[in-house]
Amino acid sequence: MRAEWTEALPLRGARVLVTGAGGFLGQHVMEALRGVGAVPIATTRADTDLRDPGAVRALFARARPELVVHAAAVGGGIGWMKDHPATALAGNVLVNTNVLQVAQEAGVRRLLGVSSACAYAKEATQPMSEGDLYEGEPEPTNGPYGHAKRLMMRHGAALAEEFGFDSVYVVPTNLYGPGESFDPVRSHVIGALIRRFEVARREAAPEVVCWGTGRATRDLLFVRDAAHLILRALSLGGGPEPVNLGSGVERSIAELAEAVAAACGYTGRLGWDSSKPDGMPRKQLDPARMCARLGRVELTPLSEGLAETVACFRSCC
Repeated sequence: MRAEWTEALPLRGARVLVTGAGGFLGQHVMEALRGVGAVPIATTRADTDLRDPGAVRALFARARPELVVHAAAVGGGIGWMKDHPATALAGNVLVNTNVLQVAQEAGVRRLLGVSSACAYAKEATQPMSEGDLYEGEPEPTNGPYGHAKRLMMRHGAALAEEFGFDSVYVVPTNLYGPGESFDPVRSHVIGALIRRFEVARREAAPEVVCWGTGRATRDLLFVRDAAHLILRALSLGGGPEPVNLGSGVERSIAELAEAVAAACGYTGRLGWDSSKPDGMPRKQLDPARMCARLGRVELTPLSEGLAETVACFRSCC
């Protein structure tokens, strides 16, 4: 490992380009960067088409970043992924390839790429360890997206080997928190559950029927915690070996649904539509490498995170 890859870089005063700055995670990364005195530079889908290499080169020439947090992605919830496999694959491959290539050419000091737990195989050994990231096929619903994330991490390792490019890749588990999508098509598990239970509470519906069997499991991480871990990884470096970001706690979707119902104050019945997909059967990330590289952190308890997320839904929906 090159010595500069383990050099701790100060974030205060650093010009940090954040791709996907208007997205769920990107907004919290921007806020965290401002909190440590960095100079965050936002780019969003509205101002730059990252699928266009010319647009990406113009962005880097204009922004002159020292560091990059690449959080942009083309995606949505399980329903959107199921209906748009080609869009997910092609869009993410183009975006990731352009950003990594141009960052290396522009002499960026360090790039942090945000991968996804969807890159793990459907039947991965639990808890999922970074050494198994490229083993087996991802869950089919998220497969094209997962393969694009695998390719991004492989590309980063290749740039490190050929050019000595300094980059870090984090693999977050399912994120939730204020600012997430509550759109029925694009929302992820917590956003979708909050919408269902809040609507049911307002309409005094006697029952809420959720997708799947409820037996699938997930490892959840509050988005603000994820943003702070990303800043720590960006500062500390350590080379392109992927690092999981997770809570280390595995909960069934049924447990999560009950917790969301309680946070919403919904007291009706809970049912399940097993004709709908569960997605990946189990998903728990091994946090050992995260703790070794980034140190232990105090994570937001699920009850507190859900309460804040429900309050966000009520303020906007």
